[in-house]
Amino acid sequence: MSYGLQTAGIQILAGIDVNADCEKTYTSNISGARFLRKDITKLTCPELQKELNLKSNDDSLIFAGCSPCQYWSKIQTDKRKSQKSAFLLKAFQKFIAKFRPGFVLIENVPGLLTNKRESILPDFLNFLKVRGYTFDDGVINSNHYGVPQNRFRYVLVATRLASVIKLPKASPNPSLTVRNYLGISNGFKKIRAGTQDTTPFHHTAASLSKKNLERITITKKDGGDRTSWKDDKNLLIPAYKGNENMFRDVYARMYWDRPAPTITTRFNSFSNGRFGHPEENRAISLREGATLQTFPKTYRFVASNKATIARHIGNAVPPALAESIGLQLLRTFDGQV
Repeated sequence: MSYGLQTAGIQILAGIDVNADCEKTYTSNISGARFLRKDITKLTCPELQKELNLKSNDDSLIFAGCSPCQYWSKIQTDKRKSQKSAFLLKAFQKFIAKFRPGFVLIENVPGLLTNKRESILPDFLNFLKVRGYTFDDGVINSNHYGVPQNRFRYVLVATRLASVIKLPKASPNPSLTVRNYLGISNGFKKIRAGTQDTTPFHHTAASLSKKNLERITITKKDGGDRTSWKDDKNLLIPAYKGNENMFRDVYARMYWDRPAPTITTRFNSFSNGRFGHPEENRAISLREGATLQTFPKTYRFVASNKATIARHIGNAVPPALAESIGLQLLRTFDGQV
């Protein structure tokens, strides 16, 4: 989010995250911004004011909240692990109440809006209304905002400076496909599963077991899935026996001429989704995943291991989407919306 807003022309003051693993990547790419390793449930308004020299009622100030979304995701995981970070919107409110920024921005998974039974969103929207903010929100497909993947997200933009604010207008573009971002013509040389790129480019592909290498070798190029080997008793996965239509994207290849699926934190694993390369016998590399997220090839990912880099990439707001939102906020600030 910070990188995309910065690209739009917005000065980034700081990013706040409890995870120390993010710091080097953040400070290597966000010009002039500070990284505050803080837990916002414990961070106080006076502490934040002192750290960043913030002033209340600053019309040019933007607060962006992109809290962890695992709790609200449709993926069936143990919710107890993510419950602590599920309600950070409440902690975010105290900073809005104190500083009354000109703009508020939220990005999360659609479940924050659609999970009517548990969601704290209605209370947050009422909180904004009571404090004089107007807003526009909804579920958008990032593919309509310059991103070559189908990635649905809940986005909210709010302001106290105007009577109307709108989400940026969707602009579907048929050229936003895997073919126009990956492959040799886009700077990605052919590599094998298990290739380790020790340069900052990180064209690194995960290793495959002997059986998974056999599976992807048999899998039809350009969008093939596990039905290519459903009749091979040696390769068949017992859980899917007789259920070929269950989770068809698992152990599958991307299509060249379609947007990529949502890039998750496990996008570099062939067995975790439609993350097989369209024609090479491997999962997509770390840099390929970052490129499908619209990170420039010069963006630096600094971490001690591949899993952490994959999390940085998969958890991120695609910069192209963030830039689109940032430009819309600037238009609103200038009275153009």
